[in-house]
Amino acid sequence: MHIYTVGGAVRDALLGLPVKDRDYVVVGATPDAMLARGFTPVGKDFPVFLHPVTHEEYALARTERKTAPGYKGFVFHTDADVTLEQDLARRDLTINAIARGDDGVLVDPFGGRRDLDHKVFRHVSDAFAEDPVRILRVARFAARFAGFAVALETNALMQRMVAAGEVDALVPERVWQELARGLMEQQPSRMFAVLRDCGALARLLPELDRLWGVPQPAKYHPEIDTGVHVMLVIDHAARQQVTLPVRVAALFHDLGKGATPAAEWPSHHGHEGLGVKLVEQVAERLKMPNECRDLAVMTARDHGNVGRALELRAATIVALVERCDGLRKPQRFLEMLQAASCDYHGRPGYEDRPFPQESYLAAALAAARAVNAGEIALRLQADPVHIPVAVRNARIAAVEQFLRASTHKSGRTDPAS
Repeated sequence: MHIYTVGGAVRDALLGLPVKDRDYVVVGATPDAMLARGFTPVGKDFPVFLHPVTHEEYALARTERKTAPGYKGFVFHTDADVTLEQDLARRDLTINAIARGDDGVLVDPFGGRRDLDHKVFRHVSDAFAEDPVRILRVARFAARFAGFAVALETNALMQRMVAAGEVDALVPERVWQELARGLMEQQPSRMFAVLRDCGALARLLPELDRLWGVPQPAKYHPEIDTGVHVMLVIDHAARQQVTLPVRVAALFHDLGKGATPAAEWPSHHGHEGLGVKLVEQVAERLKMPNECRDLAVMTARDHGNVGRALELRAATIVALVERCDGLRKPQRFLEMLQAASCDYHGRPGYEDRPFPQESYLAAALAAARAVNAGEIALRLQADPVHIPVAVRNARIAAVEQFLRASTHKSGRTDPAS
């Protein structure tokens, strides 16, 4: 029995990155031999065991054979005679097909160390084409590892996979899982660049893919289209280290621009309403978590109003807060403001400009929430029908007082759109 560290742990160590999780492959062993050493079996598809002390995962060396479309259509073979090289051959990329023995010696039959040095994502073999999830993984790796590029032959293979319909067999949950993980990497735009280059984005997220070629409003940078703008927005969101729901909202905030008639370009009048429907469509298809869906819908609908915040009256601001359920869920309202800020800063030359609308509306929200609705209800308990109107009027008055005291109006900036 021989045990090797494999995959991401070896790759990250060679790159000088922190190693978070370690995967091990066991060569020359059987399930009975693992049980005899106190390992606990887990996993349904192939034998994986938990170490009796560390509880880390140890998988028996295996080979696999494609039996059906999609990423679940595989038959796995494990036996004591499966070699380490055979196990490594089934992996996706050469940089993930490096093993390290207990003596520290690397086993690198496919040139993974060379591709690490040259910053190349290259598939190990044509077996890569048997699992469409690997396209998503390559795209996610591109978002994580700055400076790496997809090998030309690997991109060509991914294009053939897309043309063959392999991507269409992916289940929504797995697509969402990989997209969400990629959005949390350091440069999410690179994930979408890889997906566009191989044609997968048009199959997975056609609503987003059609933004390339749609011009931006002339008051900004008409030389960059909406797709490029959105990529700048999500990269800015990543630099700000915002939460996943904010990054999702930043990604989908402008979907409506791709649905506006070309004759209306570049104004995109009414794109917010169109965007709401498209975000809801994407969220349902990908089975997106509620917190991501709700914030993305809210941002698509109201990011323009956030951009115009310095021009809004107190009653309009209170209506915005109420429409976004900000009184009950203030944190989500603040996250929408973060997404709108990312939208504003996602343009060349706007990265360091002030966006006072964010703090302005946050303070207005605080003023509205400071109104003691219970005290008003108690005062009007004999006339309960007027309580809602009285509470709302009190909130408008509180926001109006904030507006009069605010210094923000003297420092207006171009509103986001």
